[in-house]
Amino acid sequence: MSETLASRVKRLVSGSANMIVSTVENMAPEMVMQESIREIDKGIADVRTELGQVLTRQYHASQRLSTENKRHEEVSEKIQIALKEGRDDLAEAGVAQLLDIEAQIPILDAAVIETREAEAELESFIGALQGRKREMEQELSEFRSAKSTATSTAAVKASSSTVHQRVADAEATFDRVMTRAGGVALGEKGVDPKTARAQAELEDLARQNRIKERLAALKRA
Repeated sequence: MSETLASRVKRLVSGSANMIVSTVENMAPEMVMQESIREIDKGIADVRTELGQVLTRQYHASQRLSTENKRHEEVSEKIQIALKEGRDDLAEAGVAQLLDIEAQIPILDAAVIETREAEAELESFIGALQGRKREMEQELSEFRSAKSTATSTAAVKASSSTVHQRVADAEATFDRVMTRAGGVALGEKGVDPKTARAQAELEDLARQNRIKERLAALKRA
């Protein structure tokens, strides 16, 4: 979930409180309450759009993970056949393919986990917005009821105080949700081209060594 969308959700749930209370003091709260409810509906729709995108990424990552796991099994079987036939050259090529598959599987697995966490986070925000909407609808109903029975300015101000307390309670609840929804951005340091080439050569050497070790282990099995 983007920080911009997260900030917007927080504003819709907690930031709108001051607007409502201020307008109540000016004796015209109903229109702002209705507009705030409409804004929450828009916020819910936007979060659901984001959720749909996350679920799409989750589906594709899951499909890729399943495919690579299946390929891993198939290649492993082919390597065994090649070894039985004394075709070490084919077995070595298979081991190289196996290592490439194994390099991808953890990344795909992490992508699936990440999207599941994002899904849970977005669903929690939808729940918070829906809860806030129900509260605001109740506040609006109570205000209208108080307005219809009020006989003085004091009665209206008392209703305003009740609305303020309810909004403050909702704000405190949502702040606890937001505290658990934080994230940390990671940076990447630059690498000198010469160092990068050396690292690539070292990695290639290590890869060839892993291929030979795997092949030797398969022969011993």
